[in-house]
Amino acid sequence: MYNVIIIGAGASGMMAALTAAETPGRRVVLLERQQRVGRKLLATGNGRCNLTNTGATIENYHGAERDFAAPALAAFPPEAVLSFFRSLGLVTVEEHGGRVYPLSDSANSVVDVLRFALEARGVELKAACPAREIRREKQGFTVVTDTETLRADKLIVACGGAAGEKLGGVMDGYELLKALGHKRTALYPSLVQLLTAPDYPRALKGVRADCALKLCAGKETLTESAGELQFTETGVSGPAVFDLSRVVSTGGKGLVLAADFLRDYNEDAVLNLLKSRRANLPALSTGDMLTGIVHNRLGRMLVKYAGLDANAPLRALADDALRRLVKACKDFRLEVRGTEGFDKAQVTAGGVKTSGFSPETLESWFVPGLFACGEVLDIDGDCGGYNLQWAWASGRLAGRLGT
Repeated sequence: MYNVIIIGAGASGMMAALTAAETPGRRVVLLERQQRVGRKLLATGNGRCNLTNTGATIENYHGAERDFAAPALAAFPPEAVLSFFRSLGLVTVEEHGGRVYPLSDSANSVVDVLRFALEARGVELKAACPAREIRREKQGFTVVTDTETLRADKLIVACGGAAGEKLGGVMDGYELLKALGHKRTALYPSLVQLLTAPDYPRALKGVRADCALKLCAGKETLTESAGELQFTETGVSGPAVFDLSRVVSTGGKGLVLAADFLRDYNEDAVLNLLKSRRANLPALSTGDMLTGIVHNRLGRMLVKYAGLDANAPLRALADDALRRLVKACKDFRLEVRGTEGFDKAQVTAGGVKTSGFSPETLESWFVPGLFACGEVLDIDGDCGGYNLQWAWASGRLAGRLGT
């Protein structure tokens, strides 16, 4: 008989286990369906692990009841997370935009210090051990696995979401909690590549650009972001795109992505820049007009997008042609056709309804002793370390077991 069973050894599950094990003599077991802990954690931040964001606020989160996340985030804010990891021996560095990474630049460092801590605190780890069924008993819970039946006084479900199937994204948590009476919202892939009309992206595959982005429906701007965009064969990717993907994924047709590749310059400044180039290099071909300003392949594509003759000399360009090129640089538009699926998404938008749990403890309102944390709940964050911040904070709160 265990005191606590935790299902899922991702970020929130490991944090919950470490917190629960702080009480001396408490028997804690952590179940993980994968062969090793933290597989999704290893893939975050392109393998670097963006483990939190120092600027995280409730405004960076989404869900039917976004404010549900506030107590957990307040109780274990980024500075507390970093202090916790320092106590485990992890050295970190803060980068642009408040993003925090391990100094080693390797997600393995984060997973390793967590593994060491689990062992040091006596948490029993059962890997390759998926929970198939959970049952509420008169006293505590029963969890059925492929090889054994486990019992505990309290249970924490930290199975994660449907995103990143190859890294362990599953529906298990939703189904296990459903059996105990909890319902979920619709699920959508988030922090994921956008699919667009392929003409321009295909020719620009691999090109990266810093830009400002707007997602538009007709004349209405639905959401905005700024940062790195990367062109792919089927659309666009990168942090700035990921921040828009939730709005695309959760609904809407007739969407258009508008990119400003010269966001630090207004239209007049760009026009004067192009006029100066025309005056100084009159014999230069129009296809090379934007060389030194944006990526060469992107520059040539913008000339094509503006409808200009790439072979004509600059001296042949009238001012109205320059204005068209300015417009192309500042308002490059792509028809949005959707997003990639859960297999390529970093996060799940939607999840188990938070209305079924106490925001102060993460304990179920109608199944005493049952807790949930992390991505399985209907809370998701922006790109930039916010989702891991929620994982640590919610895992820490759930691991306190209502105390």
